[in-house]
Amino acid sequence: MTENETEKRTHFGARDVREDEKAGLVHDVFTNVASKYDVMNDVMSVGVHRLWKEAMMDWLAPRSGQRLLDVAGGTGDISFRFLKRAKGSQAVVLDLTESMLTEGRKRAEASEMSAQLDWVTGDAMALPFADNSFDVYTISFGIRNVTRIPDALSEAYRVLRPGGRLMVLEFSQLPVDGMQRLYDLYSFNVIPRMGQLIARDRDSYQYLVESIRKFPDQAKFADMIEAAGFGQVKFRNLSMGIAALHSGWKI
Repeated sequence: MTENETEKRTHFGARDVREDEKAGLVHDVFTNVASKYDVMNDVMSVGVHRLWKEAMMDWLAPRSGQRLLDVAGGTGDISFRFLKRAKGSQAVVLDLTESMLTEGRKRAEASEMSAQLDWVTGDAMALPFADNSFDVYTISFGIRNVTRIPDALSEAYRVLRPGGRLMVLEFSQLPVDGMQRLYDLYSFNVIPRMGQLIARDRDSYQYLVESIRKFPDQAKFADMIEAAGFGQVKFRNLSMGIAALHSGWKI
């Protein structure tokens, strides 16, 4: 790595860090929260994240025989839902953090679907797969943690087959300033405290809240997907924009 590369800067929540530091910091966060990750998702969203993921599957409409790459797939939530809807399909769960994959393997669905599932430790910016390998690429609440989002989107385009589909579920921005301010009050004041009480880790959840505010809004992120080469790029707001689904096709 050259001196110029090490001097490139990015954000880690509200902190300014070197690009080459971020992946390690993100890895530490998810190693710390892995054992409580699913519980905290339910508490933070009052269970609504389950409805968002079902909306993702509804729009995705999985089909039998497809091969899914679920990046930042962690505990396997998206892959399990995909495989339940598309009998005879295959899924690869990729995550930067081995601890998250370990939690996924412990779930009952992992045993039931073991013949259809692979678990891989890897980086969204340098996927360990050949070109044109997958029919579907998903990433759920993970892309905001990537150091260089354009690199991850380019990798998604590379590994998808022609006609393949990208779908991203991520926290986003509410379109009304007053509503956004109220949501920020909740996020910054309640979620880190929940992290302390339930996971005994305030700092990791403080980072997660800060990372949401750093992520581009819906229109800007759609532009990034188009810049990576995808066509027919669209997005749908969920819960008035607290989260959003983004879809694109490798045409």
